Amino acid sequence: MATSYISVPRDLTKVKSKVMFNLTKRQLICFFVAALLGVPSFFLIKQIASASVAAMGMMVIMMPFFFLAMYEKNGQHLEVMLRHLIEAAFIRPRVRPYKTDNHYAALERYARADREINEIIMRESAAKPQRNKKRKEEPDFDRYFQEKREKRIKAAR
Repeated sequence: MATSYISVPRDLTKVKSKVMFNLTKRQLICFFVAALLGVPSFFLIKQIASASVAAMGMMVIMMPFFFLAMYEKNGQHLEVMLRHLIEAAFIRPRVRPYKTDNHYAALERYARADREINEIIMRESAAKPQRNKKRKEEPDFDRYFQEKREKRIKAAR
């Protein structure tokens, strides 16, 4: 009794479903588009030049579609790899500086902003005249700020 063996690949994710002529749907579509563009171009070029030049022109027109249909590396098709190549070479910046948001630097920024806000508030409150109708004199900004600083220092302790 004769037995026949069928080889089964270990990784079933690499198995592609074949549609017709042992070709996948992607390969059939690419070959059809290549034939649709290549054959008429052969006859158009043949009217202008010799048959060998027309055959070379037809091959040049059809080869990109054959590469799109057949080439695959690491599970990625040719157009995916070309897109990655174009993004890396032309779209994304070549130099990508390392940027971090240091927690200590963020606290310093918040403290600086808080100080600026407090100074603005103190200037506005110092610029308001006191409600003393007996004497009208300009407020002493230096004395006012000195008192505020002393109060803040005492409150911080």
